Amino acid sequence: MAATKPRERETLVAAPAPDEVTALEMERGGMSLKPVSLLAIIVLWQLLEVLNGFLHFYNPRLIPGPLDIARAGWSLAQTGDLQKDLAASLMRVFVGFAVSAPVAIMLGALVARVRWFEVIVDPVVEALRPIPTLALLPIMILWFGVGETSKFFFIGYSAFFVIFTTTFLGVRNVDPLLIRAGQSLGLNRVQVYRHVILPSALPDVMVGIRLGLSVAFFVIVAAEFIAADAGLGYRINFSRTWFQVDNMMLGAIVIGALGTTSNYLLVALERRLFRWKPSAG
Repeated sequence: MAATKPRERETLVAAPAPDEVTALEMERGGMSLKPVSLLAIIVLWQLLEVLNGFLHFYNPRLIPGPLDIARAGWSLAQTGDLQKDLAASLMRVFVGFAVSAPVAIMLGALVARVRWFEVIVDPVVEALRPIPTLALLPIMILWFGVGETSKFFFIGYSAFFVIFTTTFLGVRNVDPLLIRAGQSLGLNRVQVYRHVILPSALPDVMVGIRLGLSVAFFVIVAAEFIAADAGLGYRINFSRTWFQVDNMMLGAIVIGALGTTSNYLLVALERRLFRWKPSAG
């Protein structure tokens, strides 16, 4: 058998196998296709409404098309109501989340590493976590009234458990070899937390923050159903009373867009912070 030429040998060694696709390449390919698939759904939805104009196989007031929803949004934007609702909902989400996230991260880290914290706090968290937050909303209103405080507390409480759990798992699963290496280099307990445990657990903490923020947007509708005069949840409830389905769907779509945008922003931050991770690109 003839010997392979050096240039051919280098090509054979350097060329990846056909089925070897990196996670980053797959993610980039998926990202480039996501807007196309979303646009295709919107176009099909609008075509279905046009077809319904000829065949009349459903009530267009119950399922408005994308153009009807866009016109409803433009009408609310002209009066300033959409901007007012958007600002109110964003303020409630971020205040509730900003209060909840540091507490959840601190307790999750302490429960994961301090034995007496685990004995005292973990059973309480595990007992409260299965209770639906909607079941506690009336109690929160009795405690804090119908003002903004009850809404902040409800949103923060809903996001707390996701952030707590991911932080706990991230800190608990830190490689013991890393901790012993830090101790062997003379780091004290606080320095081990600062330079070893928290940096190692930070990717899991960021996942919890992303999921917790998604939960905060998820429950904003329920928080604004009661005694609110502005907000996307209020707009949905108000529009239900007057059978304005286009405004209801507009509120739901805007909430979904806000949650999606915040998630992508945090994913971009993760990539920037964790370049050392294989999937962080």
